[in-house]
Amino acid sequence: MKQNLKLFLGAMLVAGSVLAGCSTSTPSTTTPPAEGNAASAEKPANAKSQVFRANIVSEPSTADPGLAKDATSGAIIRATFDGLTRFDANAKPVNSVASDVKLSDDKLVYTFTLRDSKWSNGDPVTAHDFVYAWKRALGKTFGAEYAYQLYYIKNAKPIHEGKANPDELGARAIDDKTLEVTLENPTPYFLELTAFYTYYPVNQKVVEANPKWANEAATHVSNGPFKMTAWEHKSKIVLEKNEHYWDKDVVKLDRIEFAMIEDDNTALSMFENGELDWAGQPLGGLPTDAIPTLKEAGKLVVHPKATMYWYKMNTTKGPLSNVKIRKALAYSVDRQTIVDNITQVGQVPTMGMLPQSMIIKKDGYFKDNDVETAKKLLEEGMKELNVTTLPPITLSYNPSDRHKKIAEAIQDQWKQKLGIDIKIMVKEAAVHLQDMHELNYEMGRIGWNADFNDPMNYLEMFRDGKTGNNDTGWEDPRYQELLKQSSVETDPEKRKQLFAEAEQIFMDAMPLIPLFTDVDVWVQSDKVKGVQVDGLGFIDLKWAEMTE
Repeated sequence: MKQNLKLFLGAMLVAGSVLAGCSTSTPSTTTPPAEGNAASAEKPANAKSQVFRANIVSEPSTADPGLAKDATSGAIIRATFDGLTRFDANAKPVNSVASDVKLSDDKLVYTFTLRDSKWSNGDPVTAHDFVYAWKRALGKTFGAEYAYQLYYIKNAKPIHEGKANPDELGARAIDDKTLEVTLENPTPYFLELTAFYTYYPVNQKVVEANPKWANEAATHVSNGPFKMTAWEHKSKIVLEKNEHYWDKDVVKLDRIEFAMIEDDNTALSMFENGELDWAGQPLGGLPTDAIPTLKEAGKLVVHPKATMYWYKMNTTKGPLSNVKIRKALAYSVDRQTIVDNITQVGQVPTMGMLPQSMIIKKDGYFKDNDVETAKKLLEEGMKELNVTTLPPITLSYNPSDRHKKIAEAIQDQWKQKLGIDIKIMVKEAAVHLQDMHELNYEMGRIGWNADFNDPMNYLEMFRDGKTGNNDTGWEDPRYQELLKQSSVETDPEKRKQLFAEAEQIFMDAMPLIPLFTDVDVWVQSDKVKGVQVDGLGFIDLKWAEMTE
């Protein structure tokens, strides 16, 4: 027997989690921001074309939802694709390609009814497209770093590990309009996952005809509010309204133009000269020196989000293979000075791996700027390594004025407090991410936007040392067991205790240096309305419009 889905996450999630759920009473379209609530009427013949211009800093690593791993790619994919569900302005998933969702009494089987929708080439979107996309992402050699996000589906993990046949996946197309998904365990935030790009469909016919379909605008096929019409690599991307999109009547923008300008000062100048309608996060960055002036002028928008700013460390080689060296570096950082003098817009120093919205141990696992303990750990670590001087350690980051200023400040702190020499290296974003994934780095800057507002989203990233988004080489059997237990625990307090023990193990090993819980900051033209930036840091341009 099946029931209409109407779940509340409170029964499973720790305090601070958001509600998630869809029901058969959910409106047929996702809820737009309040300022863009009315569906657009047919545009008058003499109406001015609506064009939104923004900067995305650097070349996206991909436009394929199965391979996406970074915020820039995610922004492009979220504009061009659509999932079974889509986040509203409160980061709550509501029906999108799925017009109806039912859940079995044991909370294991979801049955999605798909509405009539099409790909940008006019092909119908079917339940088979979702099943195909998920099996493709789970392919052992495909290279989807987010494949582990599909592990909630029955048999997904053994399929990804090559231990089971893809046809054993707990997802099947009953017919073109009906998708049945069986989970390993009850997962109250599953409908948040289906709003994430790893769960998006791809057009099987297009993918199989051209494996490089997602690399160029001419061959890119999607099912979202916009379609890609130009991609001048390392220069610009152009998206245009998708006339085949099922909810096209609420899409007001005719065209989106993304520039790729690495220098934040140049991007801000372009905004001030009227050449961009948006500058800053979540799409790009703002120069830190401009923050106080923009803030004082009332132009700065500050938006809290469930995002951490970290320095990951390669624990497999060199001095950073020693846990005491890693802890010495982490303990000695003066985070308060960084958020007060560099980031300047309400970032919160965080001495744990979780952001404020899902934090478990509020006081953290060590003191900020604890130089004395750091010196003691450094001395002990160097003895264990049998060295009297540490070789220089390289810290890499992707281009951004803010990343540069933070790296330089921490470089100076480590030199002054611990006598450690740090070399700073800036890398193109795609190269930086790939080098980290291949452990071709020593220490690397990374930000992590929550995909759903639950500690599991952070903890599961480090479950396995050689897969997914771990990038540190660290793993621990007890940590893995705790995550396994928490995935089936239904008591929220016991689940929280399991998370607490797992985070303690992680912070005792210190494979990364937590710095602060981040916020999004940007400036936008007064003409821009309806851009949706939610508490997870996702930006959605479906309901955006340019007003006079």
